Amino acid sequence: DNHISIDGSTELTFTDDTAQRFAAYGWNVIKIKDGNDVDAVDQAISQAKEDPRPSLIICPTHIGFGLPTKQDTAAAHGAPPGEEELAGAKRKLGWPEEPSFLIPDEVKTHCHEASQRGEAEYESWQKVFRGYKKEYPDLAGSLERSLAKDLPDGLAESVPVFPADEKGLATRASSGKVLNAAASVVPEMIGGSADLTGSNKTNLEGDTAFSASDRSGRYLHFGVREHGMGSIMNGLAVYGGLIPFGGTFLVFSDYMRPTIRLAAMMEQRVIYVFSHDSIGLGEDGPTHQPVEHLAALRSIPNLAVIRPGDANEVAAAWLTALERVHGPTALILSRQAVPTLDRDRFASAEGLRKGAYVLADLGDGDPELILMASGSEVDLILRAGEKLAAGGIPVRLVSFPCWRLFAEQTESYRSKVLPKKIHARVAVEAGIAQGWERWLGTKGRFVGMHSFGASAPYKQLYQHFGITVEHIVEEAKQALALNS
Repeated sequence: DNHISIDGSTELTFTDDTAQRFAAYGWNVIKIKDGNDVDAVDQAISQAKEDPRPSLIICPTHIGFGLPTKQDTAAAHGAPPGEEELAGAKRKLGWPEEPSFLIPDEVKTHCHEASQRGEAEYESWQKVFRGYKKEYPDLAGSLERSLAKDLPDGLAESVPVFPADEKGLATRASSGKVLNAAASVVPEMIGGSADLTGSNKTNLEGDTAFSASDRSGRYLHFGVREHGMGSIMNGLAVYGGLIPFGGTFLVFSDYMRPTIRLAAMMEQRVIYVFSHDSIGLGEDGPTHQPVEHLAALRSIPNLAVIRPGDANEVAAAWLTALERVHGPTALILSRQAVPTLDRDRFASAEGLRKGAYVLADLGDGDPELILMASGSEVDLILRAGEKLAAGGIPVRLVSFPCWRLFAEQTESYRSKVLPKKIHARVAVEAGIAQGWERWLGTKGRFVGMHSFGASAPYKQLYQHFGITVEHIVEEAKQALALNS
């Protein structure tokens, strides 16, 4: 009863010694003789629930259970069994061979009774809720609003406006400020971090942590398990009435990819806070420096990947994420400080909501060149644009935080931001070039990463990899020469 057949010949043995070792660590070890014995499995789960210790249920099962020749083989996993094999399985299990898809009467009766029971329970709940609504109209209204995925009034006004500041803030830091401001008026926001709260800035100030003893807390200690965090957030979103958020380093989004894809498929409002977004994180080196991750995330349908360029774009990004009720949003945030732009000189950060927008046209005459960037590299194109304009080259500066939102805009708007007649274009981003060709065209240039990163202070890394004002100016002039 301790043996599991793997492929019909090889067996994996759970020995008493294995059970004893788990038991020595305080586990409740339950061994089942046959994992296909539904009653035994149900009994084991009930026993595990009653025990305060963590439980290990050793449950041998058979893949392709009942198939006469393919049970416990790879063929049972990777290919249809075929009519003859299915007929053999039915005979072996005492199941009627006709009709080919049989729903027994007792199953129909059970499902019908379950439906009736559900209707009765639903009406009972509605009756209770009507009483609650009469006694607590404000709380009931808040619950109805959150279940309808509507946001409370005053949200936009609660979000801070950041003054121009050359020193600025890391976008992860401004994100923390915006998150706390938004959460103060959106009680259904709930989340935390995969053990990187101090780095992701996902703490809720003054709020308690959710626990078995305090379920009013909105901060979740997800632990060092990004995949689990993503699954939990999906579950909270699907349940309804909650807006889950969770943070980790951008490079660790790899661990979450299956759950991110599911959130996008299910069209759930889930918000990912991905900090340390580039080689700008510095000395942690190439293992922690994401270079291909922006491209990978952007390839997921229905996921809005937003990489804001300053604190006020961060505010607009959070509002956009909260308003996206039919899909998840990934906020891509820097570790290093970036200047907060003077919005009296440059266009409003509200342009982020359209994915890309014109920050400014510099120089005399119509633009001959477009410089575009996301995130921390927006400041670089501003300084490069000033040099080019001072040298007599009129240039358009475009902040490009979200490809998906931009792609959703009208052709008319996209053409206003990126006029088709301007072929000389340079994109700047501390990631790989993949995907930028859609916006650069065939004659555009890219300044960014073409390899993994390295371990050094971030300013040295940007210099080493050529993500500099000087290199942008050089590439801009080459783009103009190619299009002259």
